[in-house]
Amino acid sequence: MARSKATLCIWLGCPGLLGCFLLGFLAGWFTKPTEKNPNFSDVCQNVRHKLVAEMKAENIKQFLRSFTKLPHLAGTEQNLLLAKQIQGQWKEFGLDSAELVHYDVLLSYPNEKQPNYISVIDDQGNEIFNTSLFEPHPQGYENVTGVLPPYNAFSPQGVPEADLIYVNYGRTEDYFKLEREMGINCTGKIVIARYGKIFRGNKVKNAMLAGAQGIILYSDPADYWAPGVDAYPDGWNLPGEGAQRGNVLNLNGAGDPLTPGYPAKEYMFRYKVNEGVGIPKIPVHPIGYHDAEVLLRAMGGPAAPDSSWKGSLNVSYNIGPGFADDSSTRKVRMHVHTNNKITRIYNVIGILRGAVEPDRYIILGGHRDSWVFGGIDPTTGAAVLQEVVRSFGKMKMEGWRPKRTIIFASWDAEEFGLLGSTEWAEENARVLQERAVAYINTDSSIEGNYTLRVDCTPLLYKLVYNLTKEILSPDEGYENKSLYESWLEKDPATENNSYPRINKLGSGSDFEAYFQRLGIASGRVRYTKNRKADKFSNYPVYHTVYETFELVEKFYDPTFKKQLTIAQLRGKLVYELADSQVIPFDCRDYGEALKGYSNRIYELAKKHEEQLKTYKVSFDPLFSAVVDFSKAAAEFHKRLEQVDKKDPVAVRIMNDQLMFIERAFTDPLGLPGRKFYRHVIFAPSSHNKYAGESFPGIYDAMFDIESKADQHGAWEEVKRQISIAAFTVQAAAGTLKEVA
Repeated sequence: MARSKATLCIWLGCPGLLGCFLLGFLAGWFTKPTEKNPNFSDVCQNVRHKLVAEMKAENIKQFLRSFTKLPHLAGTEQNLLLAKQIQGQWKEFGLDSAELVHYDVLLSYPNEKQPNYISVIDDQGNEIFNTSLFEPHPQGYENVTGVLPPYNAFSPQGVPEADLIYVNYGRTEDYFKLEREMGINCTGKIVIARYGKIFRGNKVKNAMLAGAQGIILYSDPADYWAPGVDAYPDGWNLPGEGAQRGNVLNLNGAGDPLTPGYPAKEYMFRYKVNEGVGIPKIPVHPIGYHDAEVLLRAMGGPAAPDSSWKGSLNVSYNIGPGFADDSSTRKVRMHVHTNNKITRIYNVIGILRGAVEPDRYIILGGHRDSWVFGGIDPTTGAAVLQEVVRSFGKMKMEGWRPKRTIIFASWDAEEFGLLGSTEWAEENARVLQERAVAYINTDSSIEGNYTLRVDCTPLLYKLVYNLTKEILSPDEGYENKSLYESWLEKDPATENNSYPRINKLGSGSDFEAYFQRLGIASGRVRYTKNRKADKFSNYPVYHTVYETFELVEKFYDPTFKKQLTIAQLRGKLVYELADSQVIPFDCRDYGEALKGYSNRIYELAKKHEEQLKTYKVSFDPLFSAVVDFSKAAAEFHKRLEQVDKKDPVAVRIMNDQLMFIERAFTDPLGLPGRKFYRHVIFAPSSHNKYAGESFPGIYDAMFDIESKADQHGAWEEVKRQISIAAFTVQAAAGTLKEVA
């Protein structure tokens, strides 16, 4: 009974105690100095700051060291182990999920029992010179196993014998020079081309079209040697025995050659291996410049037509066909025994679920597979991806979530034709078309150490410019200046030097399926060479055994600050796209870009002024559509400024219009002869997969048009392509109009 009375007294006393507490609290609250209540903007700024501050150069260095210890070619056990390592770390970092997703695709490997090489043979068929069978291992890697010799993936097998012809870079214009001006026919010959200028697969395609029996590729010091720098390991230049590996497919966006357009899963119909899409019909093999010098020194025939055909070897660069003087009876024999086989590959897909719009996706993806150690390509990108994931994961573990879902991807088999990323895009195409906001690529974070390089959709221009103004430049001599400032000073845009250069997206990396096929706004950023001063093509040891951790640590980025800067920029891009209330795209920049592209294609057409009149070719519909798009974009952004940010439906409507604008530039029928390239404004060049071309349908229709037999038919196709472009731009403008 006493206990009950005590309990009753406590209950009766509570209101009094509570009242006293509230009075004291309110008195304290109103007498304390006023503090700004953190608003939404402050919270966002804090998360963004913490996200970037969390990223550390030392972590990127350790990830790079860990990932490059052993070769990890697609389809090998080591690359699967690396996938599992990355998957496990992503789970530890706090992602909601991290799964392995497999596909069974066509890959290509050298025959271990029958090595690939090139011979010079005498008139009795005796091999009097053979090229190297492998690259000498770099220091510290002498005992590493699993290093495959240099080869060109997907080369057919063959042992052709023929006279040799030097074809410079093997570009379309090089064959025009040989055939049309010099009267040299490559039919039945073996050609030798130097790497550089264009994608190697285009070189092989051009050799096939010229009738060659085979093609040898080599890296000339003119394109893979920087003056005043030693060869690796004493410098970062290419040793004479180094040979660039790489695939020689012409897939045009098809993905796995045996399941073009569809995911390479167990249930999918497959073409026969010899029926695969884009596989060349002639043998291909890469060699180092020491071996190439032996072949080129013996060449006969006319001299190189001009200095642009001469490299830096101590040879005359005669064209051929065949060898000179005492060697005139000798020929070249290729030995290529590469095998193509269906092999399982694994992507790692990590998800950080969005809190507000989980059905809107931002994808940050880059490949993991490499030809050997992958010191630069791709692992400077894979290491950056790992640190970005770790930073996002830490924010999530501390209670934050992005508004929209972020998908992180470690792609497999990029080196074999962008296979892992394309297969995943094919399997998830319906979902991605409905839900994907943007794709940011995270391939190599450095290909040089001079300045920033950006390739992206015009929708991202303003975001990239704004974010680079927030990041400190890592460049020497630019201390306390922004990345934007060093980038602008070192690489201003040609058409408007008050802004830094931004390039068009071509191909050659994993954004291809997302941008060129699905129409998802895409971009890529990395550090690059001095475009004006550095005449070498790419970085010299590209795709060789000499791409090691030490190459990066000693020569390219000893402090790892350049890679940290790229991690910060990629991370900020993903954060802004995933967490901004309004998607940070600007359609007005697309309008300006379209104006420039339409003027450029018209200037090209004006070189045929007489034909434009004769065949009644007019660009007016395209110009009119571009004007309409610019007007629609301006009006859209005015409405966007006035939208009620507290009305989630109103914001969602505007965001959907922003998300789908890139999609509006795609044509479901694709480009002529390239049905998986569906973007009407941008496509990889038909003559160089690496380069981006604007209004590609019109450009290709006009290419070399003067040599076409049916001039009327050729100009009718130009008119058709102009009409498709005009319709597409006009239709895109319609998607920006106010929703009824």
